[in-house]
Amino acid sequence: MTDQAQTRLTPLRTPGEAFVWLCSMGLALGLIMIIGLLGLILVRGVSVFWVKPVALIELRADESPASDGVERIAGQIVRRQVKADAYHRTGDAGVNEEEWQVFVANKDVFGISYQFIDASAVTSVEYPKGLILVERISAGRAIGQPLRLEYADGSAVEAGSTGFDQALAANLEEMNRRRAQIEVIERKEIGAFNRKLEQLRLEERTLGGEETAAGDLARIAAKREALERAYAELAAEARGLRDLQEKDHFVYRLASGAERRIPTGQMIEFIYPNELSLWGRVGEFLNRLGNFLSEDPREANTEGGIFPAIFGTFAMTLIMSAAVMPFGVIAAIYLREYARQGPMVRAVRISVNNLAGVPSIVFGVFGLGFFVYLVGGTIDSVFFSDRLPTPTLGTGGILWASLTLALLTLPVVIVATEEALSAVSRGTREASLACGASKWQTIQRVVLPASAPGILTGLILAMARGAGEVAPLMLVGVVKLAPTLPINFEPPFVHLDRKFMHLGFHIYDLGFQSPDAEAAKPMVFATTLLLILLVIVLNLGAILIRNHLRRKYASGTF
Repeated sequence: MTDQAQTRLTPLRTPGEAFVWLCSMGLALGLIMIIGLLGLILVRGVSVFWVKPVALIELRADESPASDGVERIAGQIVRRQVKADAYHRTGDAGVNEEEWQVFVANKDVFGISYQFIDASAVTSVEYPKGLILVERISAGRAIGQPLRLEYADGSAVEAGSTGFDQALAANLEEMNRRRAQIEVIERKEIGAFNRKLEQLRLEERTLGGEETAAGDLARIAAKREALERAYAELAAEARGLRDLQEKDHFVYRLASGAERRIPTGQMIEFIYPNELSLWGRVGEFLNRLGNFLSEDPREANTEGGIFPAIFGTFAMTLIMSAAVMPFGVIAAIYLREYARQGPMVRAVRISVNNLAGVPSIVFGVFGLGFFVYLVGGTIDSVFFSDRLPTPTLGTGGILWASLTLALLTLPVVIVATEEALSAVSRGTREASLACGASKWQTIQRVVLPASAPGILTGLILAMARGAGEVAPLMLVGVVKLAPTLPINFEPPFVHLDRKFMHLGFHIYDLGFQSPDAEAAKPMVFATTLLLILLVIVLNLGAILIRNHLRRKYASGTF
């Protein structure tokens, strides 16, 4: 055949080239979706902590009780958007209708924190100086024009006078110090007395039916009386401190002209948003971020921080990893190295692979029935019978939640470990055996170290999945609010029976269970961003260890 004929028979397009382009387009689309999602979470999550200026908005209000027919609103403009019902109208006029979402704060006044206003009704928008933004313990933040600071002795410091800001800051510093003192008394000292009283109650139950225990009962009664006296003194001290928190008042004026008085004991801090410089906003951003990471939640989890949820997620993931690794590695070693390959082993492998596809809520039901009711109930009946009917381990807690997620992620570790074990060359094994090592010594000192990077890959995947699971945790230990940490400085220091908070459940609670959906939306993005960062940090730690082991045991196998 001539060269000219061969040229005519050569196809103009390589077979399969269209599928290559199709695959590349699919990869690009997937990357765009991932980057877009992470970008949205990052922008919306970080914007929660940035201080926006407070606008004084005047609206036309024909039915307003104001004499000039103008309604005034002070708040932070969060978003400008087309009205939801404008898309259903005809004509260009309906499409161009716009509304603003404004954070007006003062939830105790308006009942909500956010309002939607019609942009066409806005007559003017100003950003005057002097407007104050107050962070409060309850009822969310407050926005208004400061008027004066009233003390319990009848004296007052007027806003605008020299030293007003310093006096208010000093007053809030005293209130915050007293609040911390109240927290120490109520959480630590009174909590310690409650634990001692509970121990005396349990001890009395064990001795109550014995005639020879009269002396012991008298001793217990004397101890209880002493504890109750000390408890009453601490409770009275706490009440006295709380009364002092309500003595001084901060008075401010709303944009509508109404005056409001709030106890300074309910205030945490204050700022003037319209007077902050760029560096001042950066400093306030870092301050808000620090408070978000270190404080407990408030106001149905829509205010405050999420430290208990961060700690609970971190502790649960570590306990889950410590539980799943040994069982997963042992099971994989047996299946790969010791079990006789045949129909039974193949059936086990198929079952393990299928187990990875079981819905997570099924594992939650199993954990509730097996770990909580069966194992925990049995332990309670054997070791904590004196505390029944109040359960100790027969109820949800961080231990059972971790074991349930360990069972959920076990197939991932088994499959990854088997893959890593099979990757170790036969020559490496035979060299070890030729040197006189037994089969177990070969596995322990040669195969496992060489397989460690692959095993850690399975652990990384297990941690990533386990840290983000929510459905099983709702049945075996996670709660909406648990400020008492499962690991703290109270003996015995590690409380595996305690319920805990979790970032994933916190997101679900904010998104679907919050009484103020609009106020919860910013917290949803911030918490989601933090959960992603926590998973990344945990995975990076495991990846660094894996890379170190890979360099240490590098061979021709890898």
